[in-house]
Amino acid sequence: MTEPVDAARVPERILIVHNRYRQRGGEDGVFEAEADLLASRGHTVHRLAVDNDTIAAATAARRVRLAASTVWSSAGVRLVERRLRETRAELMHVHNTLPLLSPAVHVAARRLGVPSVQTLHNYRLSCPAGTFFRDGSPCEDCRGLPVAVPAVVHACYKDSRQASAAVAAMLAVHRLRGTWTRDVAAFVALTAFARDRLRDAGLPAERVWIKPNFLARDPGSSAAPGSGFLYLGRLAPEKGVDVLLDAWRELPATVTLTIAGSGPLGPRVEAAVRPGIEHVELDRDGVYRSIRQAAAVVVPSLWYEGFPLVVLEAFASGRPVIAARIGSLAEIVEDGVTGFLVPPGDPSALAAAVATAAGDPDLVRRMGAAARATFERHYTADRNYERLLEIYRAAAIHVSSADGAA
Repeated sequence: MTEPVDAARVPERILIVHNRYRQRGGEDGVFEAEADLLASRGHTVHRLAVDNDTIAAATAARRVRLAASTVWSSAGVRLVERRLRETRAELMHVHNTLPLLSPAVHVAARRLGVPSVQTLHNYRLSCPAGTFFRDGSPCEDCRGLPVAVPAVVHACYKDSRQASAAVAAMLAVHRLRGTWTRDVAAFVALTAFARDRLRDAGLPAERVWIKPNFLARDPGSSAAPGSGFLYLGRLAPEKGVDVLLDAWRELPATVTLTIAGSGPLGPRVEAAVRPGIEHVELDRDGVYRSIRQAAAVVVPSLWYEGFPLVVLEAFASGRPVIAARIGSLAEIVEDGVTGFLVPPGDPSALAAAVATAAGDPDLVRRMGAAARATFERHYTADRNYERLLEIYRAAAIHVSSADGAA
C-alpha cells in the first residue's frame, strides 16, 4: 500500500499516465501541458508515457498478444504499480491507455489506495473509433450497447474488424467488471456535450466532471483588424475540408482563405489553390501570427470534435470562429457573440457567414473582443488549474469514503 491519502488537502505527488499516439495529436499536447502546469504550481509530477512506435512493425503473433493486452494489459498493470510505489504518488491522472496499457491500470491504482482520474479526450468509451463518425456523417450506432457489435461489422477502428473487435471487447469487459464504477474515482469530460454522450457507457454521472482544454501560454490578443480567413487543422474528410472548398467557390476572390495543415486531402487542397486561396505549412509561432492576421478562423467540422485547440487559440488571439453547429463546437462557440454557427455540411450557409463577416469589420471586432473575454473567463492556465484541484479533491474524497465504507 502507498501512504493513505488525506482528502482534506490537494495531492502533491502526482503520476500522470499516457499512451502516446504514433502521429502526435491534441491529446499528447494536453498530457504534456497539464503535467507542466502542475509542476509549475509546485506539485511533484512524475510522467509515465509509453509509445506506439513499435506496433507498425509487429509480427502476426505480436498483434494477437497486442489485441489481448488492449483488453487487459498485465504488463501495464505491473508497470503502473511499480511506478506508483516508486513515486509514492498520492493521485494518478490517466489520459490515454490504448492499446499498450489498457484500463486495467485503474485497477492497479485502486489496489494501492491511490485515487485515479481519467480524462475522456474522445468518445472511445461509447465508440471504438472514438469519433462517433462513419461514412461521412455522425454515427451513434454503438452508443449504449453492452457490446459494440456495429463497430466490428463496419471495421470502425483502424479499418480492421480484428482491431475493432479488440477495442469492443475492452469496452465490454471493463463495463461488465465495473472498472468505471469501482476503480476510477473521477472522470474528466471536455464539454457537457461529451459528458452527455458518454453517460450511456455506464459511467457514474456524479463522478463525471467538465473541464475544458486550455492554453499553457497566453499568446495575447490583437485589437488590430485582420483580413481574410484561416483554416488551421488536419486535412481530413471529417474536418469538413470539402465543405470549406465548396464554400469558397461561392465567394469572390477578394475574400481570401489560408489553409494551414496536412493530411489525406492535401492533394485536393493543392488542386484548389488559386488567387485568394493559399495552402501553407506553419510552425507554432506561425500559427499565432496567422491567426492574428486573419479576420476569423473557420472550423467546418462534420464530426463532433472533442475540444479543438484551434478554437482556444483563436479566442485567445481575439478572433471569432465560424464553426459548424455540431457537437461540442455548438457549445464552445456562441452564435452571433464569439462567432457564427452554421449547419454542418452546408457550403452555402458557410459562405454566407463568411460573407457577412467579410462585409462587417465592426461586427468581427466586437465578436473578437467577446471571444477574448471568454478565453479569459474559462480557458486560461490559472482557471484550468483551479478546476483540476477541484477534481483531484473530489477523487481523493471518493476513495477515502469508499475505503471507509469497506
